[in-house]
Amino acid sequence: MSANNKKRILIFSTAYLPFVGGAEIAVKEITDRLPSTTFGAPGLAYEFEMITLNLDGKQKSQEKIGNVLTHRIGRRGYLYKLLYPFAALYLARRLHKKNPFNATWSVMASFSGFAALFFKFFYPKIPFILTLQEGDPLSRPQRRSFLVRPLFVRIFRYADRIQAISTYLGNFAEKMGAKNKPVIIPNGVDVPLFSAPVAEIEKQKIRQRLPNVSTRLITVSRLVEKNGVGDIVAALKLLPESIGLFIVGAGGLEKKLKAQATNLGLTQRIFFAGHVAYKELPKWLTASDIFIRPSLSEGMGNSFIEAMAAGVPIIGTAVGGIPDFLRDKETGLFCQSKNPQSIAEAVTTLLADSSLKNRLIENGTKLAGDYDWGAIAERMDIEVFSHDQSIL
Repeated sequence: MSANNKKRILIFSTAYLPFVGGAEIAVKEITDRLPSTTFGAPGLAYEFEMITLNLDGKQKSQEKIGNVLTHRIGRRGYLYKLLYPFAALYLARRLHKKNPFNATWSVMASFSGFAALFFKFFYPKIPFILTLQEGDPLSRPQRRSFLVRPLFVRIFRYADRIQAISTYLGNFAEKMGAKNKPVIIPNGVDVPLFSAPVAEIEKQKIRQRLPNVSTRLITVSRLVEKNGVGDIVAALKLLPESIGLFIVGAGGLEKKLKAQATNLGLTQRIFFAGHVAYKELPKWLTASDIFIRPSLSEGMGNSFIEAMAAGVPIIGTAVGGIPDFLRDKETGLFCQSKNPQSIAEAVTTLLADSSLKNRLIENGTKLAGDYDWGAIAERMDIEVFSHDQSIL
């Protein structure tokens, strides 16, 4: 393979495996597939290197993870996040002089975005790709960057290609002054994993965690304010005692949510599963009847697509990137944010109309197929990294 067919891309990301979130999973899934793809230019191959933080100070300073050679810098603590753009720039320049990169790729527009921007200042002819994965309210990064807002805006204006996981984030990039129209490519899900049949005995084991109910709601999310889990708990009080709730996930609000359940007399109708391994999630979903996440903000919402792939009808709010895939009464039902009564009404509607429920399951399952990681990697290759629209 000629050198011209090998593209070296330097990734800036403040977090990476073993610390996982939606953005980290996306990078791993995409980079694992791109080197062997033939979707773009014939024989094209990629080499990926990443500069990330050593978030707990216990990880190797250099490690090959999948197809990404990972360099870890810094130590645990917020100070090292503040220093990351400068330390990452220093290392990036050293790596580039040793073996030049064809492009840089920033995962999110926060500290990693500043690192990529600073690199762009030194090497203006090297394309800068920006991926927007933000799931928290967009006021947060703007508020945090208030003192350096002119630089924050330049992240969007200097990026040669912006890929956003939802129309919502794409619109945000345009408002921030993106020089090119953002490419909307969502995150994927492991469709084969979530659509595979689950043995009835496995589902029964999980259902026995809530033995005194006949209908089981489920939410899979971090237990943080933006995911509205407390509103589901409040809504459960408005629903018949035959309905229970699985809360799958961990986070800072766990104690508060458990106290809320106790105060409302719902301890026998709610099961806190805590963190569940990714490969075990299909069992929990298929053991449940309805998936709910009444988000206050959402960059995209992978968990909704996973539930669809598992054949579970979904209820969500019309915020952030959710309307990209949730069409009311077609692929799911909308409820209102911060409105337990609205959640209870959506659950009641779904349980009372079997034809509606079946339609949501059928349409959702079909839609989930478009989010397979193989298809997402193909789009990243063609629309972002190579082929006739190439910036490399």
